[in-house]
Amino acid sequence: MNKIFPQEDVNGNVAPETKVLPGGKAGGGPHCCSRRGACLLAFALLLLAILAALITLVAIHGLPPREPGARACVTPTNRTGFLCHDRRTCIPASSVCDGVRACVHGDDEDESLCRDVPRSLPAFLVARCGDPASWIYSDQRCDGTNNCGDCSDERSPVIVCPSCGPGWWRCTPTVFKYCDCIPRTLCRDRVQHCSDWSDEFSCPGP
Repeated sequence: MNKIFPQEDVNGNVAPETKVLPGGKAGGGPHCCSRRGACLLAFALLLLAILAALITLVAIHGLPPREPGARACVTPTNRTGFLCHDRRTCIPASSVCDGVRACVHGDDEDESLCRDVPRSLPAFLVARCGDPASWIYSDQRCDGTNNCGDCSDERSPVIVCPSCGPGWWRCTPTVFKYCDCIPRTLCRDRVQHCSDWSDEFSCPGP
């Protein structure tokens, strides 16, 4: 067992008691301080290395998407829409991947979204026609126009659409573009658009 004797200075004063660690070395010496400083330095270097690795990954792969996926919304005309990353702008479904940037950041024309249309599009943007090989954008259903080519986007059994709205005239159109109604703007223009000529004789016009 180590004994500690009081130490006197040159003036005869007794020095404070010094603690002895196992092995006979006094605590609080310069070796302990240098060891603690080395640990702190190593920890700081480790943090810097992790930060550098994260910066490198972001530089190589880019930032992660702000939203985990495309989101549906409803346009002012009550149609299915695509919600831009700003979470405020709702564009028509048919404006996605049309070659024109409708979203502020161009996310409607993003490569991952448009690389293999329609397979790469979210399901809410796509509607199938009577022929399963044909498709249209979901906001083109029940819009009065023959987008599928066989009117399956306007008629049952594929889809049930509401009756012609106030801006339309119900008849059997002679124009391939329409199915069960024609726009009232075509009435009384001296051109036959209905098979029974009702657009010229019965339709009151717009």
